[in-house]
Amino acid sequence: MLAGTTKTKELFETDVLTEVEAPCTLIVWNDEVNTFEWVIETLMDVCGHTQEQAEQCAWLIHYKGKYAVKSGNYDELKPMCDEITDRGIGATVEVTA
Repeated sequence: MLAGTTKTKELFETDVLTEVEAPCTLIVWNDEVNTFEWVIETLMDVCGHTQEQAEQCAWLIHYKGKYAVKSGNYDELKPMCDEITDRGIGATVEVTA
C-alpha cells in the first residue's frame, strides 16, 4: 500500500421481499334457504357494511349466484368467512388474480 492512500469498502444493507401475500376476496354464495334480511344483517354485523352496502350485496348475490363482499388479506377475511358460515350462509375466501 502506498503511503497516504487508504482502501475503504462501502457496505450496503438491502431488504429483500421474500414473500408477497396474495390479495383475497370474501365470496358469499346464493342459496334458497336464507332470507334477504338475514344476509343483510350478517353482512352488517360481520363485515361492517352499512345497510345500503349490505342490501346491494344481497341483491348481487341473489342475481349473480355469488358476490365478493369484501377484499383483504387471508388472515383478515378467514374469521369473517367462518362467522358467516357459522350463521348458515355459504361463504369462501378466494385468492384474486
